[in-house]
Amino acid sequence: MSIYRSFTSPARWMIASILLSLLTSLSLTAQTPQQKTSSGSVVDEVIWTVGDEPILKSEIENQKLYMRSQGMPLEGNPDCYLTEQLAVQMLFLNQAKIDSVSVDNTKVDRFVDNFMESLVQQIGSRERLEEYFNRPYSSIREQQRIMAVNNEIVRQMQQKIIQGVAVTPTEIRSYYAQIPQDSLPYIPDVVEVQALRITPDIELAAVDQIKEQLRGYSDDIVAGRRDFSTIARLYSQDSRTSLRGGEYGFVARSSLEPEFAQVVFALTDTKQVSPIIRTATGYHIVQLIEKRDNTINFRHILLKPSVAPDQLQQAVNKADSVAVQVRNGKTTFDEAVVLCSNVDETKNNFGLLLNEDYESDRYGTALFTMSELQQDFASYVDKMQVGDVSPAFVSQDANGNTQVVLLKLKQRVSGHRADMATDFQLIKQLALQDKQQKELDKWIVQHQKSTYIRISPDYQQCDFKYPGWIKK
Repeated sequence: MSIYRSFTSPARWMIASILLSLLTSLSLTAQTPQQKTSSGSVVDEVIWTVGDEPILKSEIENQKLYMRSQGMPLEGNPDCYLTEQLAVQMLFLNQAKIDSVSVDNTKVDRFVDNFMESLVQQIGSRERLEEYFNRPYSSIREQQRIMAVNNEIVRQMQQKIIQGVAVTPTEIRSYYAQIPQDSLPYIPDVVEVQALRITPDIELAAVDQIKEQLRGYSDDIVAGRRDFSTIARLYSQDSRTSLRGGEYGFVARSSLEPEFAQVVFALTDTKQVSPIIRTATGYHIVQLIEKRDNTINFRHILLKPSVAPDQLQQAVNKADSVAVQVRNGKTTFDEAVVLCSNVDETKNNFGLLLNEDYESDRYGTALFTMSELQQDFASYVDKMQVGDVSPAFVSQDANGNTQVVLLKLKQRVSGHRADMATDFQLIKQLALQDKQQKELDKWIVQHQKSTYIRISPDYQQCDFKYPGWIKK
């Protein structure tokens, strides 16, 4: 689970700025030199203090520069509203210290690893990332981890404040009635899709062949005949790491599959190669690079056994046969999923796909826009009518393994303005968020009164959303 995704709380205006601040502190400290005096010392200023947390002028300047670089509009007075948003975060963090709020380090580490992987992909390589930020990869990761911890603490404090807040049917109707029709959210075209997935059998000979290849690589590396990184670049089937010579980057144990972590963290010699490790993605050999605190960096080579053509054809034929039976009314798609799918996690919900796009408003639901569907799935669904069953086709699962898929279009909802008849759950959620935001606003106002706050005179004329920053 992404920690960022968990921030879809009523205070989205504030959280968005926090996330921006996190990215800013990484990128701008590297690329935007701070003003210096003739003696070379950095000129900065504590412009606010909230509790015992300072807000520096450079933080606000960096945010503004970052927003401009991304083409984001700076409306109103950014010196005022950006600073206030940071101050609100400080209120939550200050209270969290008092309440002894702690975080789930496993979730934090998983998020940070995913974030860093995404960052490397965007920049192009780890070396370019280090050059871009002018600091070692480990330093970038550690700073991001601190930020993620603070973000999660803020989220937990918000959840603690709004827990128990609920809306009644009367409140939902009242909320809907006071929204101008042209201000109701626009619901894009969305679909609900079921998938019957069949993973073809892998012949034992294919597995043996992969293992033999990996043993050969291992023998050559240990004997000094070949270099691990070179083999990884040439043959590893992990597209994320192969171009880096198989280097994975520093990760915590919790970020790795348990069976993989057990072997990797047991390595002690950087010249040796691990035994073959089997995971959901395939078969690996690993070489230790470095251990640091509770994290590890290593190289790995991934190979996947190929599916024999006759086994793949058997799976396609089976799926085609099922499709004919469903179309002829001899069985239902739900029954077919339970009886024929050999992918366990899809059986409990009859193959109904769940939206796992963390950035989507439909995350965690069964609704998808076409762009949110897996690309090959979308190419079939786009041409289907409700109730249609697709032809069988060959695809890949999340681990890159071959599978044969049948799709059924369960529902299609055309784009429209939200209304009570078809979008009650959405309007209920919006009404709940509105009520939760009011509860958070009330909390902020109360804690402004009981928290030590010092504001530089230059900021005391701002028109704040929460006027209680300046105590009279």
